[in-house]
Amino acid sequence: MKIGYARISKQEQNEALQIDALKEAGCGKWFVDKITGSKVERKGLSEALAYLRPGDTFVVWKLDRAGRSLKHLIELLKDLQGRNIEFVSITERIDTTTPGGKLIFHLMGALAEFERDLIRERTNAGLVAAKARGRVGGRPRKLRTNGKVALARQMFADQSHSIPEICDALGISRATLYRYVKEAKSPE
Repeated sequence: MKIGYARISKQEQNEALQIDALKEAGCGKWFVDKITGSKVERKGLSEALAYLRPGDTFVVWKLDRAGRSLKHLIELLKDLQGRNIEFVSITERIDTTTPGGKLIFHLMGALAEFERDLIRERTNAGLVAAKARGRVGGRPRKLRTNGKVALARQMFADQSHSIPEICDALGISRATLYRYVKEAKSPE
């Protein structure tokens, strides 16, 4: 039996396009989620996976409807394969009931992993280049001038002001104040 799964991201979207495609693909039953794909808990997907039996085929309109990420999608397909359940993605024309479909899926997975590695490599190279030019990443410091930092340290050392008073006066958090004080005590 072919079991379908449709997911739409927003309440304003309509799942009719996906449902029509699942019907045309021969699905006798389908499950629907109206939730973003990044959510771990998807009731419709969980129900669909629980409903599937060995010999069934799990059908989705598009790969991104089933998996949150490539890793999640591969885990899902391995689970289905271990339970003797086939997988079909209508839009990408991936059909694990055929040897060609299995090959296409594995090639897509390898290409996606390669792309992710390239992005990571480029990001790291960019960070190294920026650091070599003297640029420092991260959030800007709250107290931007040495005078304000010195004032914070002086008020802290004076002990005539409470910590909340110092923080309110300088517009910083307690953790930020303690970090500036700690930096003054540690040799650089």
